[in-house]
This record gives sequence, C-alpha cells and structure tokens, in this order.
Amino acid sequence: MVFSSTLFLFYFLPVFLILYYLAPAKFKNYIILLASIVFYSWGGPLFIFVILFTTALDFILVKQIEKSSSRKKKKIFLCISLFVNLGLLFTFKYLYFFTTNIDSVLTLTGVAPIGMDKLILPIGLSFFTFESLTYVIDVYRGEYKSLKSFRNYLTYILLFPKLIAGPIIPYNKIAHQIEGDRKTSAEMRLSGLLRFIFGLSKKVLIANVIGETVEELYKLELSQIDTAIAWAMSVGYTMQLYFDFSGYSDMAIGICKMIGFTIPENFNFPYISKSITEFWRRWHISLGNWMRNYLYIPLGGSKGSFFRTYFNLWIVFIISGFWHGAGWNFILWGAFNGLFLMIERLYLSKYLKNNLAVLYTFFVANIGWVLFKNEDMNVALMIYKKMFSFEFNSLQILDFRFVIMLFFAFFISFSGLFKSFYSATQNDETLFVEHKWRLNLLFTLSIIFLVLSSSYILGQDFNPFIYFRF
Repeated sequence: MVFSSTLFLFYFLPVFLILYYLAPAKFKNYIILLASIVFYSWGGPLFIFVILFTTALDFILVKQIEKSSSRKKKKIFLCISLFVNLGLLFTFKYLYFFTTNIDSVLTLTGVAPIGMDKLILPIGLSFFTFESLTYVIDVYRGEYKSLKSFRNYLTYILLFPKLIAGPIIPYNKIAHQIEGDRKTSAEMRLSGLLRFIFGLSKKVLIANVIGETVEELYKLELSQIDTAIAWAMSVGYTMQLYFDFSGYSDMAIGICKMIGFTIPENFNFPYISKSITEFWRRWHISLGNWMRNYLYIPLGGSKGSFFRTYFNLWIVFIISGFWHGAGWNFILWGAFNGLFLMIERLYLSKYLKNNLAVLYTFFVANIGWVLFKNEDMNVALMIYKKMFSFEFNSLQILDFRFVIMLFFAFFISFSGLFKSFYSATQNDETLFVEHKWRLNLLFTLSIIFLVLSSSYILGQDFNPFIYFRF
C-alpha cells in the first residue's frame, strides 16, 4: 500500500485518523500499532511475521545487554542481534546477487552453477533493519536506556508513515514521543495536513508525470535516441527520483505531525548544493546521518591517517550504494559519489564557492543517477554515449506535460521559493499568528493540489514508487 493510492488516500488514512482522534489518549498507541500492522500486512501478509520475529528478538537481546555487567556478554548479545538482522537483510536482498555472480564464475570454469530463484524482498526491509540496529547499538553504547514496553518498541519499528521508505529515525530521537510525550494542536494537525498534500502533489503531479515519459523514452529504439532525448531521459529521471522520494518523505512527515510526532527532515533542496559533499548533507539526510554515526565514525572517521580517512569515506559510499540495491550499478554509483567526495576534499573544494558550482553539482549528480537507474550497464553506457555524441537528428517531440512538469521541477528545485511555504508548515506556532496571509495561500493551493492529485490518481494507472524496492 503506497500513500498515493486510492486505497490509502480515500479509505485507510481517513479511517485511521478518525479512530485515532476519537480514541482516548491511553489507546492512541494501540490504534497506531494496529493500523501499522494492517498497513504492512496489506502488501506482504507473511513478511509481517519477519518483522515481529526480529523486533521480539531484539527487544529480548537488548534487555540482556542492559542487564549484563560483563562487557563480553554484552558483545555476545550484540553480535547475535547483528547476525540476525543483517543475516535476514543479506538473505532476502543480497543472496541472489552473490549466487548469480558465483554462478557466472563457476560457469566459466566448467563447474555446475549453484542456481537459485530470486527471493521476494520484504517491503521496507532495509529501513527497519537500520532502525533496529540503532536501537541495539545505542543501548549497547550506553547512550540510551531500553524501552520498558515491547508494545512501544514495536510501535517504533512499525510506525507506518516511515515504515517502508523512512526517514530512518534513530530510536533515541523518537522514544520519548512513543512513550507518550507528544502533544497535538490544531496548528500542528493542519500543518501536517498541508505538508502531506504538498508531498502528495510532488509525487503525483511532478514525479509521476515526468516518470511516465521517462519510461516511454526508455522503450525507444537506439536509432530514435539522440543527444536531446538522452539528456531528457537522464534529467527526467533525476527529477523524477527527487520528487518521488522527497514527496514521499513529505507525506510521512505530514502524517506523523497529524498524530503528534515530530520526525527529522529527509531532504533540504539538494540540487542547490555547491558540491557533492554538500549534496550528500541535503539528500536522504537520515541515511547519511546513519552511515556517519554507525559506520563512518566506528571505522575511525577522519581521525586516522590520510589513507585511512579516504578509505573509510569510500567504503561508506560503496556500502551506501549497495544498500540501495543488489547490483553492480549501485556499487559503481556509490564508488562514483565517493570518488568525487575524495576529489573535492583533496583539490576541488577551494574552487566550489560561487553559484556556478551548483551547475557542477547537478551535472555530477545527474551523471550518477544514470548508473542508479540502469542495472543493465550496457543501457547506461549507451545513454552516456548518446548524451555526449552531440547528435541532434531526432524528430521526437516530448510530451507537453513532461516539458511543463520538468520546468516546475527545475523551478522548485533551484529557486528555493517553496522553502518559505514549507517553513510555514513546519512552524506551528506562527502558522496562525504571524503568517495568516501565507496560511490562506497555502490552504488555497492545498485544495487545488489535492483535487488535481486525486484526479490523477483516479484517472491514471502509472503510479510507481521507486524506493519500494530498497
């Protein structure tokens, strides 16, 4: 079930909010937990038991970590948790990848391949695995006490707005809210609703419209693709990916605000960055923070030798790429970004000061997204070749809606104009008092966008969600 579906938008969410608001305070977490189980089970009824098993095991192991006075025992319980969580992630997401690559080597040597069918990936496995690990590691480090209630911990893991696509929320950032320390107000609920609608509009009106044309362009024969079409394919996907994922994050943040949760931002206008280093501080912020706190720093961060620092940096980005998908294109995409971070630290950073650096960043990010999009490296190489062949011989006319939405995508991404609108929806105290004109404008726009988004959802079948497979 995705947020931009008729089932969620017209049935699940309204029923959930009515039940939640009508329920007494002591029952609200039960409503959230029940709704989260239904939400996840709808798309994968068997996989809910995978989550229930891992959360129950982690809850027990963390209690043992906290009780143990011996450092050795703490490490044993920690290792059991890491083995189970990462083992499940490896089995469902990466085992087929490694098996097929081993089979390729075995075939070359004349040995019979192992052979295995590709497993169905549980929705959101990467996200809730990382969140489970934050809970275990934080308690092991002594940075936070374990939750007393298993129900509260299960609510943290299953909280449906962020379950399948994040943001990845460290357990210590939300535990107190789950335990009851959260208050809602009319301002907060309204700002959450506005944030949800604007996120829905980004996903449906921009990402879907652009993505539909991008998919059609990928179906063209090689002879029909020239430089202009190749750039339309790459730039179109660059914008589709951003508005698809950031729109979904906006919807998650909005739903959470409507029920009293404040969760971290996941995007901060990444395409206005003046370096790839800055880009990764603005793109998928929660994943970047997780990689820094639970991988880069434990590896030694930048405290070691020159070689060790850059080795750590590159390893983190290769793993980040592999986290996104079990394919060589994702590994190369991670290495590509890691390489540019290293080059910037070594040489380029002193030149990336003015606004022209924004064009450099967008160009590099766009080149990288071609790798990200195409698991078939031959397709990626073909697009690169066409992008820089400077052949303009196609009579292909791009869809008018694609051109218009691509214009709006660039306008929103680079002008930062909507940043003031978002800031209004994020500041509940000033929403009704200091910015009444902005509230009226936001409310009017939200009605228009909601009607347009609903009409699109009801009238179109094309409604992918790119990060579902991660």
